[in-house]
Amino acid sequence: MLLLLSFGLSYVPPKTFSLISVLSLTVPVLIVLNLCFVVYWLIKLKKQLFLSLLILLLGYGHVLSFYKFPSQTVTKTEDTFTIMSYNVRLFNLYNWIKDDDIPSKIQDFISEKSPNILCFQEYDSTANLDFKGYPYRHQTDTATSKKSELAIFSTYKILNSGFIDFPNSANSAIYADILIKSDTLRIYNVHLQSSGIDANVDVETLDSEQSNRLLNRIGATFSAQQSQAEMVASHVAKSPYKVLMCGDFNNTVSSYVYRILKGDLVDTFETSGKGFGGTFNFKYFPVRIDFILADKDFISGAFHNYNAPYSDHFPITAELTLHQ
Repeated sequence: MLLLLSFGLSYVPPKTFSLISVLSLTVPVLIVLNLCFVVYWLIKLKKQLFLSLLILLLGYGHVLSFYKFPSQTVTKTEDTFTIMSYNVRLFNLYNWIKDDDIPSKIQDFISEKSPNILCFQEYDSTANLDFKGYPYRHQTDTATSKKSELAIFSTYKILNSGFIDFPNSANSAIYADILIKSDTLRIYNVHLQSSGIDANVDVETLDSEQSNRLLNRIGATFSAQQSQAEMVASHVAKSPYKVLMCGDFNNTVSSYVYRILKGDLVDTFETSGKGFGGTFNFKYFPVRIDFILADKDFISGAFHNYNAPYSDHFPITAELTLHQ
């Protein structure tokens, strides 16, 4: 019943039922539990097998979003380009990871992978890192904004750029219109409201009062994300160009905000990824909250999740080719 209820939560605005929206975070656990019951009842040769199986079939889209079996890789062409999204957590500014070389390791990693377009969340311009090979850049203006920094680096020319301000929040979104051969594409880099919960929080030790505070906090975060996602979706709807959207949504594929931001776009992990696709280093189960969404006119080739231990997020890349 919980899993069936959670399948409909992507259509429930968090502002209406903020606490119920938190249930969307449990979808991976509920899927695994129901799969376990399918196996258990199958071994026992019991008809209850069909109950869990029916629920899983009703939400097959959610199940496929949770785990993706490898698909045939699309062949690269001379028009194929690579885009990366990476929340770098300020290049470990406050030493969350006990390694002084994190900034240089991220720089070396980017240099090795060499994506054509690079979208950073929680960027830190004071780190003074030199990402060579990216002559065109657009990033949050720290002189006029107190927002968490975002950056778009590109090997292709940036024709125009802009900023989407989320009121009463340290988060925001930016965009850049990039010329690739004769086509102009609009790239969005989005960072939605964070709950501020540490990836290593020990939920097993929380008492009832702490659990209630945690749930209320997440519910309030999801409500803020709703307004932010609707702002970005409204902006995307007015784009004169084909759209690519990267970012840290701080929410899952089962959420209302994911559905709003995805709209008619294609989730490149679902078309070309494999495995659980976890992008957030959460110790209990794989969590996918970072995304690369593409206009339907793009052919999605290889998708990669990199297990790079330099942030609390993992970088992701997608190879894309525009239909001619």
